Amino acid sequence: MITGLQAFFLVNALITLFAAVKVVSSRKLVHAALWLVLALMGVAATFAMLGSRFFSVIQVFVYIGAIATLIIVAVMLTRNSMEDVGPQVNRGWWLPLVVVVLLFVGLVVVLSGWGDFGLSTRTVGAEGENVMELGKALVDPNGFVLPFEIASALLLGAMVAAIYLATDRKEGKR
Repeated sequence: MITGLQAFFLVNALITLFAAVKVVSSRKLVHAALWLVLALMGVAATFAMLGSRFFSVIQVFVYIGAIATLIIVAVMLTRNSMEDVGPQVNRGWWLPLVVVVLLFVGLVVVLSGWGDFGLSTRTVGAEGENVMELGKALVDPNGFVLPFEIASALLLGAMVAAIYLATDRKEGKR
């Protein structure tokens, strides 16, 4: 028998996955940004169901309130046409798909050799959420420092790539 929380989780998961697929398949950029807001809201609801009030609120304030709004405003200010008219699918789409599947399988094989998939079993506060314990767990070598540093390196790489793509490259000047 499915409980109410399980049913809510399943509905939330389906809505979140549907919104994530719509983010990458929408032809209009503003629509994709709005689908992104729905997907991020689903993630916030998942955090709330897990009892993590801090991550749920941060998800809403930072990702939905700031980043998604910034994306929507940037798209609306910088695009003359809100719909892409060129081809939307690359003919060589299958090659990146094969590479991604192979990388995923490789990661699963490597991480499964670690017993608990390399995830720390450390809990954050026995009496509920404690932000100080969360901060200590993020920088503790036995805690979550490796995923925290990997995420920061990925975000730094994305920022450098965005700056590179946004720069105005003129002929003959570099």
